[in-house]
Amino acid sequence: MAIALENVAIAVRDLDAAVAFFTDLGLAVVGRDTVQGEWADTAVGLDGNHVRLAMLQTPDGHGRLELFEYLHPEAIETAPTQPHEIGMHRIAFSVDDLDAALATAARHGCHPLRGVATYEDAYRLTYLRGPSGILVMLAQDLRRG
Repeated sequence: MAIALENVAIAVRDLDAAVAFFTDLGLAVVGRDTVQGEWADTAVGLDGNHVRLAMLQTPDGHGRLELFEYLHPEAIETAPTQPHEIGMHRIAFSVDDLDAALATAARHGCHPLRGVATYEDAYRLTYLRGPSGILVMLAQDLRRG
C-alpha cells in the first residue's frame, strides 16, 4: 500500500491573520474555499460543519498546510498545547535564515518561547507561538552554506 502525507490541518480563530503569518514566512496560498454541506458533515463527523479554509504550500511543493476557521458550530477555545503534552505537538519549518524568519514572526507579535538554541553546531532552532497559539518550530541547517 502506498501512502503520502497530504497536509496538516489546523483550526485557527482568525484565518486571515494565520494566512498572513505563514505567507510572510514563505508559504504560498494555493487555494481558498468555504466548505459546508452533508458531505462535509459526514467526512468530519460534525453536524453543521461550516468553515472557511486556505491551503498553503511550501516553496519546494512538498509540504501543505490547511488552515481553517469555523463559521459553524462556534469554535471552542482551548489552552495552547505545551511541548510535553500528548497530542498534536507542533509544526516545523526549515528556513535558510533563522534571524530573518524570527524578524518576520515578530512583526506578527510572535516571539521565541525561551530563545534560540544551537544543536551540535548543526542547527539553530527555536519554538514560538504563532497565530491562535500554534506551536511553530523554525530551524536553520548550519551545514548548508
